[in-house]
Amino acid sequence: MRICIAGASGAFGMKHMDAIAAIEGAEVVSVVGTKIDAIKAFAEDRGVLHYTTDLAESLARDDVDAVILATPTQLHAAQTIQCLEAGKHVMSEIPMADTIEDARKVVEAHKKTNLVAMAGHTRRFNPSHQWIHNKIEAGELTVQQMDVQTYFFRRSNKNALGQARSWTDHLLWHHACHTVDLFQYQTGETASKVQALQGPIHPELGIALDMSIGMKVPNGAICTLSLSFNNDGPFGTFFRYICDNGTYTARYDDLYDGNENKIDLTGVAVSNNGIELQDREFIAAIQEGRMPNSCVTQAIEAMETLHRLEECLEA
Repeated sequence: MRICIAGASGAFGMKHMDAIAAIEGAEVVSVVGTKIDAIKAFAEDRGVLHYTTDLAESLARDDVDAVILATPTQLHAAQTIQCLEAGKHVMSEIPMADTIEDARKVVEAHKKTNLVAMAGHTRRFNPSHQWIHNKIEAGELTVQQMDVQTYFFRRSNKNALGQARSWTDHLLWHHACHTVDLFQYQTGETASKVQALQGPIHPELGIALDMSIGMKVPNGAICTLSLSFNNDGPFGTFFRYICDNGTYTARYDDLYDGNENKIDLTGVAVSNNGIELQDREFIAAIQEGRMPNSCVTQAIEAMETLHRLEECLEA
């Protein structure tokens, strides 16, 4: 599988570069960046023969089978459609768009092709969350409540590498997006009731740095999500699953029961790297001619719920 990564030198682009390197039979044959000197140096360092600042140039190549988009959010929808119209399979980092209207356009473009179009909802693939999902599928667990905390310290517009962003990170569209999708995935239902509050708008960033979200699905399960860019450590997203048959806490790729006993995740997946597992699913779906887990027709459900939450924030 020959892959182009757009945004390859960014924080998540490099995660995908490392993930593809770990997958047998897959290789990155083209990288796309914003500055020609920088992407040339990156390509040479990584041993990638083709580099460009123009995605269309990569899409025109016969040796590109699929594209991974790790580009700024405002480009996701247009670039996903561009890839599909060029006949290339595509996976976009979340969110798949920054408006519900554009997300719907992505789905429509996907339906017009017979190509794989996937959104990068990595949490579905993390072994800790997959262990829970497997128990749910087996009828051994039912989620009663998910209590989630997403905490960072980001009062300036920088990425995970400390570099200035060309777009503004957002608690709802970029971080709550993970939990909204995961809650609906684990319960198997779409939120029927939502509520949301946000703190003061930052005078320079133009976004709220604190947010509180609540969701409920028809079977009665609820999710409480607290998010902050004002939190001065510890950082990350921490998930507590309160179930009918036990309580479990997921911290990054580790899972613990209610008594802080670590759960053995051996054998849940071929890797403990969620990005790699996500990329493996993308490639396998292409090779097997099927829809992937987290296909855009599934991911649109999270986008619809995010849209409703945004309306709550504006009310």
